[in-house]
Amino acid sequence: MLVRSDARISDIAYRLGFADPNYFSRLFKNKTGFTPLQYRQKYGIWMDG
Repeated sequence: MLVRSDARISDIAYRLGFADPNYFSRLFKNKTGFTPLQYRQKYGIWMDG
């Protein structure tokens, strides 16, 4: 969802069942080493290169 859409990160968190988008972001960073925004910037489909 992060790399294939331009939906807001909070909307993605809600769609995944998280009541708190900040909690989703903390868990995501803990598991991947990236914040959701950093991950999107690195792997997103709209980025050049």
